[in-house]
Amino acid sequence: MKFGVGQPVPRNEDPVLVRGEGRYTDDLFLEGQLYAAFVRSPHAHGLIRGIDMSAATAMKGVVAIYTGDDLEGQGYGALKCIVDLPNRDGTPIRKPVRKALATGKVRFVGDPVAMVVARTAVQARDAAEAVSLDIEILPAVISGEDALAPGAPQLYDDVPGNLILDYHFGDAEKVAAAFAGAAHVTKLRIVNNRIVVNPIEPRAAIGTHDRKTGRYTLHAPSQGAFGMRNNLAAAMGVPQERMRLVTGHVGGSFGMKSAVFPEYVVLLHAARLLKKPVKWTDQRSESFVSDHHGRDMVFEAELALDARGRFLATRFSGIGNMGGYLSPVGPMMATLNIGKNSIGMYRTPLVEVQTRCVVTNTVPIAAYRGAGRPEGNYFMERLIDAAAGETGIDRAALRRRNLIAPQQLPWATPVGTLYDSGDFPALFNQALEAADWKGYRARLRDSRKAGRLRGRGIGCYLEVTAPPSNEMGGIHFEPDGTVTIVTGTLDYGQGHWTPFAQVLTSQLGVPFEAIRLVQGDSDRLIAGGGTGGSKSIMASGSAIIEASDLVIEKGKVLAAHILEAGVADIEFARGRFTIAGTDRSIGIMDLAERLRGGATLPRELPQTLDVDHVFKAAPSAYPNGCHIAEVEIDPETGRIEIARYVMVNDFGTLVNPMIVEGQLHGGVVQGIGQAIYEMTSYDESGQLMTGSYMDYAMPRAADVPFFSFASQGVPAKTNRVGAKGCGEAGCAGSLPSVMNAVVDALSPYGVRHVDMPATPQAIWRIIRARS
Repeated sequence: MKFGVGQPVPRNEDPVLVRGEGRYTDDLFLEGQLYAAFVRSPHAHGLIRGIDMSAATAMKGVVAIYTGDDLEGQGYGALKCIVDLPNRDGTPIRKPVRKALATGKVRFVGDPVAMVVARTAVQARDAAEAVSLDIEILPAVISGEDALAPGAPQLYDDVPGNLILDYHFGDAEKVAAAFAGAAHVTKLRIVNNRIVVNPIEPRAAIGTHDRKTGRYTLHAPSQGAFGMRNNLAAAMGVPQERMRLVTGHVGGSFGMKSAVFPEYVVLLHAARLLKKPVKWTDQRSESFVSDHHGRDMVFEAELALDARGRFLATRFSGIGNMGGYLSPVGPMMATLNIGKNSIGMYRTPLVEVQTRCVVTNTVPIAAYRGAGRPEGNYFMERLIDAAAGETGIDRAALRRRNLIAPQQLPWATPVGTLYDSGDFPALFNQALEAADWKGYRARLRDSRKAGRLRGRGIGCYLEVTAPPSNEMGGIHFEPDGTVTIVTGTLDYGQGHWTPFAQVLTSQLGVPFEAIRLVQGDSDRLIAGGGTGGSKSIMASGSAIIEASDLVIEKGKVLAAHILEAGVADIEFARGRFTIAGTDRSIGIMDLAERLRGGATLPRELPQTLDVDHVFKAAPSAYPNGCHIAEVEIDPETGRIEIARYVMVNDFGTLVNPMIVEGQLHGGVVQGIGQAIYEMTSYDESGQLMTGSYMDYAMPRAADVPFFSFASQGVPAKTNRVGAKGCGEAGCAGSLPSVMNAVVDALSPYGVRHVDMPATPQAIWRIIRARS
């Protein structure tokens, strides 16, 4: 079917965006709006002794200044972490309270202390700079390892030793026995470097308050209006029906914009007191310290193998840096998701994860594209390459002999997941062939003749997607002849409108060009799990399919009435209701038009085709793939060039192959960025040394090659679409493939492991030290 599932249909979203007609939060202007700017701590750790606002208050245009003391007694709640994991002794995780504005103590550079409201944005920023903070500076602790050291500075009185969570998963005795009886054990200390998220659109928000209804409205970027509305209502201490969240176009998020940030609470507070809309837009330099960061963990990873190279057990013991406060999902990445995603495609019978999550005087850590999934895959793939080198087993052969075979599915893993579909050996072999694995020697010789080092790396991955939560599937036949899909996922760059329309076209035969999409207004939603964890097409797609079934049920009843036939005699196919065995029929769009035209119907019949349905949560899916990278290194400068990049992925049913490939391109580039460019650096006092693009390197188009993309899809059995989710897989495949290639290129120098980011300076130093 044209424009149906499986077609590479260009994105409906793009014409508006490329013409510059997008409506992002900063583009909005509400009548009478005021402007806000935040006063942030210039110190990483200290006691607030005083806040002098006198000079700022006297400045032109200043309307109000709010501090943490002004928010006390207003009924506002704390900004909550929603992850409830127990310590290994059964005691609950420690969740120190975070308020919207710091009181008493600051815990990282950028911690918001006050908000200035003025008549213009410039006046607000100027006045914010005039606010004088009296902070008694305390010693700071930056790394997770240092935070656990005896005598380390303590961030909270009720968090002894800075330890938030002492997490443990697995049967320690069985794992220890497997390691004791192993023919070979590989160990690596692996750093997963901290990332500044850097979406192309900085955060922004406009808060309003309706005095008559007592209702708040926040216009802000998000990853799902329904869930964020609920969380924001909790932060403001009001019932959910007194909160509305509206999201327009969003310029990227990668997990970060899903959270309720402190700024939103203060904006709504000011809007209520000042009786006017209050707007704030983050500055790029400010976003480096006001947005959540990603990753930042260090693990000792171990792999036990028998004499034939079969995996016996893995053990991951590490530290997750949470930053100065717990973000909503801060502890999840270094704990649950390491164990679930380290299994990959392999028959690993035992897994143990031991993680200590700690607070430090740095920007809080939250979800970043993959949120622990790329990390778990990366740890495992680095272990496999290191084990291959130590045992003398070919790295491809070592992987192949441990892959789960198709006939062994469904496969129950030791972390409680159940793989339902896939053909991992076939996918792996297809990737090797696509990468011309056997022809590598000729390329290696050419590189050596040119004075370059060359290496190749494999990155196999299998991700456990977030389980789809309840999701709305609304289908509305509008008066103007269009059809609106209403659903609670949210497009912040993925391109939802087109594949969702393809699903609806395939189900109902509705003209593709007539379909519209509504996602970003919490008032239009009755449920919504948001977008995150690579689940949108599984959740919204399944919701649309189930809602379509209900539309067809209604349509059969109505068509039977109009065509004067029995309901049991009505069939539906390709957009038409037909009396079985005849040529008498009515199209679904014609039926909708008759209903709009005021056709008189008996009361017992449906009066409309419209449906508002809630799809109940389905299990996770398991996207998987194999990425193979080749790199060249200039030994004189340490600069790395990605020479070739091949990927073969299994995302089940591809609703729109073009969009899927685009998602992989973006994810792979982000992984390359973390692997060889992006470095977040603090000095000993907690000052961010890489606080702008002058110091923080981002990958550019010229830094990446043309990608070879192929699919080896086996439809998932866990959702009606058959899809497996693709949004985060690029990071999962690129981190290990690129870093394994870098280590391979440096192997002539005896290099066994290189931590990310493999910057030119880091590589140059390794070569010089080994030379």
